[in-house]
Amino acid sequence: MSLRLNDTAPDFTAQTTQGPIRFHEWIGDSWAVLFSHPKDFTPVCTTELGYMAGIEKHFKERNTKLIGLSVDPVENHAKWAIDIQETQGHAVNYPMIGDTDLAVAKLYNMLPAEEPGTSDGRTAANNATVRSVFIIGPDKKIKLMLTYPMTTGRNFDEILRVLDSLQLTAKHKVATPANWKQGDDVIIAGSVSDDDAKKLFPDGWKAPRPYLRIVKQPR
Repeated sequence: MSLRLNDTAPDFTAQTTQGPIRFHEWIGDSWAVLFSHPKDFTPVCTTELGYMAGIEKHFKERNTKLIGLSVDPVENHAKWAIDIQETQGHAVNYPMIGDTDLAVAKLYNMLPAEEPGTSDGRTAANNATVRSVFIIGPDKKIKLMLTYPMTTGRNFDEILRVLDSLQLTAKHKVATPANWKQGDDVIIAGSVSDDDAKKLFPDGWKAPRPYLRIVKQPR
């Protein structure tokens, strides 16, 4: 199936390193970051999982759960987690999905629906497209989708930045400009009329153009 932003994230049941889950139930009223990996014991993904383990506390502060996915079995994930901690210096405390039947990878359009077989005998090259990041809101809607090549490590600081933007703009009628980060000025959403903006932002705004209304970040 094809997925687009604001589609409902497909629900599924799966085995993880922390036991079985039903995805939507596991998310609950939190935000979630689902990030996938072509294969266990691969070098770039080892650094990624370790980095995410190191910054997981920042996601927790934002009411956001992390969950990894690989098509390899859960038992392999547990062994890989030892390597990750020893080489990257951080223990993986978030769950990792074992997707041996490729069901979740297909459900999220990371592999073709007609892809045959299971994880047995598959290589990282076979699974190159299983290397995506999804941010999912408490409403279970997909807020972000990114897919990276195998040779490029993901920038998870950027994922955290996007999450901050998503949470801010979900609460306030603003948008964030290029390279925005917490505390920077924001833009009044185009859907807000000037009359309504005066009520929402009584201190006024800067407007180098009528459509570009800049205000301080709401608190």
